[in-house]
Amino acid sequence: MTFLTLTSLRKQYGSVAALDGIDLSVTAGSRTAIVGPSGCGKTTLLRLVAGFDAPDEGGIVFAGQQLADARSQVPAHKRGIGIVAQDGCLFPHLTIRQNIGFGLEAEASVKNARIAQLMDMVGLDPAMLARKPDQLSGGQQQRVALARALARKPRLMLLDEPFSALDTGLRAATRKAVTDVLTAAGITTLLVTHDQGEALAFADQVAVMRAGKFAQVGSPREVYSRPVDVATAAFLGEAIVLPAEVADGRAQSPLGVLPVDDIAYRGKAEIMLRPEQITVAQNGGDGVFATVAEINFCGPISDVRITLGDAFTFRLDIPSRETLSAGDRVTIGVAGAAHLFR
Repeated sequence: MTFLTLTSLRKQYGSVAALDGIDLSVTAGSRTAIVGPSGCGKTTLLRLVAGFDAPDEGGIVFAGQQLADARSQVPAHKRGIGIVAQDGCLFPHLTIRQNIGFGLEAEASVKNARIAQLMDMVGLDPAMLARKPDQLSGGQQQRVALARALARKPRLMLLDEPFSALDTGLRAATRKAVTDVLTAAGITTLLVTHDQGEALAFADQVAVMRAGKFAQVGSPREVYSRPVDVATAAFLGEAIVLPAEVADGRAQSPLGVLPVDDIAYRGKAEIMLRPEQITVAQNGGDGVFATVAEINFCGPISDVRITLGDAFTFRLDIPSRETLSAGDRVTIGVAGAAHLFR
């Protein structure tokens, strides 16, 4: 069931079109990630859904109710929407108990019971309730911010880059904890992020934004494996894009003859492979011969640049257990079909 619908949303700031005709449908209980580079309009879109700004054109329908159009809008505090910002926005002068309970209208015993329930939901020790935010780690602060947002039982949760200030290990653990809480509560969620891996791992639906528009909307696997264009492919991860001559579902390319995911197209085209489709062998085997042009050790993986003849170079991450050196001759193999850009 469609729970949130955005139709032809536009927002202009002076001469800049922050949003230029956004359409999106979000199903109840799902997780949607809006991913794109800084300045593409992600946060503006979230602000319109939250009710902090009004659209210049288009409409927002939430749970069957018209929240906003170019003429009127429902105030933010009446929308039943929770939001967690990048820095959590906790009140520094209040305790954790007071932060979570802020805005909860209930008698003390009911309020305290709800706060205790929320602390359990987000996996925090009740002993932290008497602390101030600066006495907690970044990950703990984000969980408190989530608990505060959940306190009023929102029907929709907006997450605005909530993990970007955390280090890598803590980021993954906090994201997993937040995802588990939202899934268990059955809350529809909209995440804004510039982190492609985060979007793909978190969401049921991914919307790739570029210059105020959606370049592609689909499942994580779809947008990663079958991106609509080279720019989308490159944004969502490492992409090896090759020139090719295509006919009968096969492409003649610098990596040899490869199957493609479009059997109808004939002619010149560009095709894409993801790095996980590539194998590098030092001792011959099936594939195309190439040369290691450059290698940089990065711990568990090495950053390797491969040259095919004199015409084409691409980059791979290869496990550092492979003892390659610049100048080595290797054989490149390909698994699966290449994606064809038409």
